[in-house]
Parts: sequence; C-alpha cells; structure tokens
Amino acid sequence: MTTLNIGIILGSTRQGRVSPQVGEWVKGIADARGDANYEIVDIADYKLPLLGESDDYAPAQAWAAKLATLDGFVFIAQEYNHSLTGALKNALDSAREEWNNKAAGIVSYGSAGGVRAAEHLRGILGELMVADVRVHPLLSLFTDFENGSVFKPAELHTANVNAMLDQVLAWSGALKPLRSK
Repeated sequence: MTTLNIGIILGSTRQGRVSPQVGEWVKGIADARGDANYEIVDIADYKLPLLGESDDYAPAQAWAAKLATLDGFVFIAQEYNHSLTGALKNALDSAREEWNNKAAGIVSYGSAGGVRAAEHLRGILGELMVADVRVHPLLSLFTDFENGSVFKPAELHTANVNAMLDQVLAWSGALKPLRSK
C-alpha cells in the first residue's frame, strides 16, 4: 500500500491568528506516528479571491492542484461568530472534485471549543463528498491558550488527536480506490 498524503489545513488568514500554532502541534503529533506524509497547507498562501469576484483563475487552479495531491485532511477550524471563517468557506468553495471521496478530521477551537464551527464544516464537507470522522479534538480558548494567543494544549488532547488520525488514515485508505477510477 502506498503512503497516504494528509494535508493539515489552516482555516484562518487573519493577522495574529493562532491556527499556525495549532497546526504545528497537530503535525508534530502526526509526524511522530510515521504512518503517513503530513503537511501544513495554509490557505493564506494561495491568496484566493472571493469566489466569483475575479477573472484570475490561477490562485484557484493552484489550490485545486494542491488538494489533488492529498488523500485526506485535518482541518484546523476556529470559531468566529458561531461558524467557520469566511476564508475557509471560500477555500472550500474554490475547488470541487479535488475534495471528493477523501476523509477529514477536524480540530477546532473557540470559546465553546469551536464546536459550532465544526458542526457547520461537517455539513459543507458532506456536500463536497468528504467523509468526516467521528473523533473531534475540541480546544478551549480559556484552558488551552494563554492570553488568547499562546497555544498551550492540555495533555489529554494528544490521545484525541491520535484517535482522530487513526480514523482519518483508515477512511482515507478505504476511499482511495474510489478516486482511482
């Protein structure tokens, strides 16, 4: 069996965001497993225009090309106003087939653990034919971040991240034959 490629997608583009800290933490746990190729995929790097607002398709084509190289995803989803970020929604909408028949895990954070952002993300992923896994690490702005800006996760989250990754890999591998047709 070939090694799976899993993208850890940072779901925010704003200045001062903490998603890079969370993404690097997830990647550190993932890399220690040695069971797949994990990489950070930062939507900010693609400078995606709002869907339908530009005649320049190059950013969306580069984004779709990156997604096509991945077998599964871990979304770092922060909760803004009881939902996911506009930047993440735009990135999801800026590709279509490249999402299909892949698996995803969600690591969310916010004042209520980012649960509402993850809930909205799950509905969108279903429409894109992405199978989201059950285990969902929830991070609290009150207990896992110092002053809202320095990520200091409780040790108990490591087991949840590993359980989520187990499911992402199992499902990504199971769905791979559907993508080779």
